[in-house]
Amino acid sequence: MKKKLIIVGNGETAELAYLYFTNDSEYEVAVFAVEKDYITEARLRGLDVAELEDIENNYPPKEYEAFVAVSSTKLNTLRTRLYSKVKAKGYKFASYISSKAYIGYEVEIGENCFIMENNVIQTFSKIGNNVVLWSGNHIGHSSVVHDNCFISSHVVISGFCEIGENTFVGVNTSVANNIKIGDYCLIGLGCVIAKDVPDNTIMKMPYAQKQVISAKQFYGIKE
Repeated sequence: MKKKLIIVGNGETAELAYLYFTNDSEYEVAVFAVEKDYITEARLRGLDVAELEDIENNYPPKEYEAFVAVSSTKLNTLRTRLYSKVKAKGYKFASYISSKAYIGYEVEIGENCFIMENNVIQTFSKIGNNVVLWSGNHIGHSSVVHDNCFISSHVVISGFCEIGENTFVGVNTSVANNIKIGDYCLIGLGCVIAKDVPDNTIMKMPYAQKQVISAKQFYGIKE
């Protein structure tokens, strides 16, 4: 018999979580839960959308586990707040780990984590609570990703690195060995991080610039 699960949220991330848990886990999603001021429809994916404020009355923690499915909004602080709110109600949290992810030996993964397909988490690494690893990342050996982080796609974090709490790491970022990125950092897409990054820092690379000459002109194609 599958375990019963409450998904907290009603956005795209919540629908993705529903699909992943339904098709690739030991859980059966029973209901969505949303703060009453943010309920936009009574049902989602054929399930009820219940008020989070009193969710424990109809879906008690002894019978249901929870998963907070919220994106990286405001450096993950929305997801962190909801995670804390649900935890205070006494719920145990599920983590989703894709069957298509590679998890090395002696890896630690916390609660309320969402680890999608094609992630590689190497031996001795530690993933904290309430962490999202979108698809296709590499977490090097003995590295630590602390609580409430969001690692987007195709990020390479080398060995012996540390990613601080509530940090967002953008697509195609590369982090060298033995690097520490602080808490509440925003690492933009395509960054190459070769030095430690202090807390509360934004890092970004120059964006590609549009050239004066057109692509057809460059290749000698008649306009």
